[in-house]
Amino acid sequence: MSGAVATGAVARVAAVRRRGRARYAMVSGGLVLAAFAALCLALGFGDYTIPVPDVLATLLGGGDGGTRFVVLELRLPRALLALLVGCCFGLSGAVFQTLLRNPLASPDVIGVSSGAGAAVVVAGGLGGLSGTPLSFVALAGSLATGAAVYLLAWRKGVSGYRLVLVGLGIGTGLSSIISYQMTRSDVTEAQTAFLWLAGSLNGRSWPHFWPLLVGAALLVPLTTLAARALPALQLGDDTAGGLGSRVERDRLALLACATALAGIATAAAGPVGFVAFVSPPIARRLVPGQGAALLPSAATGALLVVVADFAGQHLVPGAQLPVGIVTSVIGAPYLLWLLARSNRAGQGG
Repeated sequence: MSGAVATGAVARVAAVRRRGRARYAMVSGGLVLAAFAALCLALGFGDYTIPVPDVLATLLGGGDGGTRFVVLELRLPRALLALLVGCCFGLSGAVFQTLLRNPLASPDVIGVSSGAGAAVVVAGGLGGLSGTPLSFVALAGSLATGAAVYLLAWRKGVSGYRLVLVGLGIGTGLSSIISYQMTRSDVTEAQTAFLWLAGSLNGRSWPHFWPLLVGAALLVPLTTLAARALPALQLGDDTAGGLGSRVERDRLALLACATALAGIATAAAGPVGFVAFVSPPIARRLVPGQGAALLPSAATGALLVVVADFAGQHLVPGAQLPVGIVTSVIGAPYLLWLLARSNRAGQGG
């Protein structure tokens, strides 16, 4: 009798796992298709509207000369950049939140994005840099800030709560540097810096896209490889160590990948707020019980940025809003809701 019960339990567990994997695949595929549909809409809609069938034909090598120019040269670089920026931010946020077991752990909350912003503002204002070199400065600022947060939070290991607090402190200090430098800049420099700090895809073209594509092509596989340690690390350091995981090495590798992903996305589009913060929770609600949900988080981030950029371009007639302003409108209420829920549960301050 006990053998039959055990067999039935194993069968039920296997069925639950199959349903979970099926839902994971279905949700991931649906999010990818939704992101592609949003991409096609962004390519077709504008001052010169192109029907979606003509957009698809152009992407496949057809279309007339005017349509190819509008789609392939004017709109496609920006739309692909939005897609890839959202993917990198979503994946980065999923790693941060899962690894540190804290819903507040995302690059824009713990100071990584502020590090990029401070580096750009200082290098642009004091060093006179502009264009592509500023992208490398932004990446360096993100990585340096991530390293500083990790080192200051390390006390024979790193806890998610301490890392978030250290990151908030460093981010606040870096924001003060940004504000100080902005007050010393002339009007033109301050306006340019403000547009970048808001997170903007305005004026982006193919030269902005290729460096991000190369960085993502390197970092996404590395992150996927390092994420094999996430299931063990989610159980806690002691349990993960007992299962044979090299806790600090695996954690450092994951944090480095997540920080670099946020850094290259910030270098390409500026610190687009709240994408890394809200994409993973949305994805985890769509695929409950599936751990970090890295692929759904990346697809959710891509969809969010493409839709937000499209809304920023066309929501207000005669004006183009930076994509970061639109994503902040979405993310700020979520942050307030999260804090309110934590306080009701007795977890807040």
